[in-house]
Amino acid sequence: MTSKTEKSQGTHPDGDIKVDVLHDDDVKKDIVRVQGDYSGAVAKSDPAEIALVRKLDFRIMPILWAMYFLNYLDRNALPQARLNNLEKDLNLKGLQYNTAISILFVGYLLMQVPSNMFLTRTRPSIYMSVCMIIWASISAATAGVKNYSGLVACRFFLGFAEAPFYPGALYLLSIFYTRKELATRISLLYTGQVVSTGCSGLIAAATFSTLDGARGLAGWQWLFIIEGAVTALVAMFGFFLLPDDPSRTRWLTEAERALAVERIRRDTVGKQAQGSTWDGLKQACQDPRTWLFCLMQNLHIPLTPSP
Repeated sequence: MTSKTEKSQGTHPDGDIKVDVLHDDDVKKDIVRVQGDYSGAVAKSDPAEIALVRKLDFRIMPILWAMYFLNYLDRNALPQARLNNLEKDLNLKGLQYNTAISILFVGYLLMQVPSNMFLTRTRPSIYMSVCMIIWASISAATAGVKNYSGLVACRFFLGFAEAPFYPGALYLLSIFYTRKELATRISLLYTGQVVSTGCSGLIAAATFSTLDGARGLAGWQWLFIIEGAVTALVAMFGFFLLPDDPSRTRWLTEAERALAVERIRRDTVGKQAQGSTWDGLKQACQDPRTWLFCLMQNLHIPLTPSP
């Protein structure tokens, strides 16, 4: 049994007083606005917006997830390579291996802030994909190092090239999703790191058991080559699959682009920052939450395989 969505006027029994009668569908409309949708955010009543968000999820999240998975996979290749005689082959001594692990984060730290400032002035699809090709090349080139100095250089520049991705991914999500939708998407993106950490050992084990010694290369060298090659291949897809901004996304219709822009405009009314990128950096440095997040990140110590 259905009822029409409308308000009608009735006559009061005591006279010609017109009274608004609220039909069942009006109550249902109010209820649906506070129900949770499939994403965990507040439900949307507009079917066009629901369809748009699903389309964004289908188009944006898989490629970002794959890129983040490979971002961590390439970073974790060195701890896995250690299990295949990397230290012996490169004649590493003392704390040299630990230094090679840590130097990546020096390059990572130096590049993150300049990268974020540059990202807003360029096309994310090109910038992020180019950075991915660079880190893929550095990862593959690690297979050719012969000594400690070469390893440290590769690790430093790997961190430099990988730094733009994660903040770039968050920026990309923020210009397509509202604040209530972001938490779910960031959580989904973060699973790429978790899955990558879990799979890195399995991939390394398969590589070492099948390719160690093939064509005169050690298993750890094949590991860097294979993971670098796969990363470069995915980066090529990034040029075509990553969007730049809601108003210029090729795979959205004109109506969808207009709706995507309007959604973000409504979500940021009264919150839009004024000024240059340098002003934004200054505001971030003055925000106590920035330093709290820095502390939390520094307390997050990743584990590496023990000897």
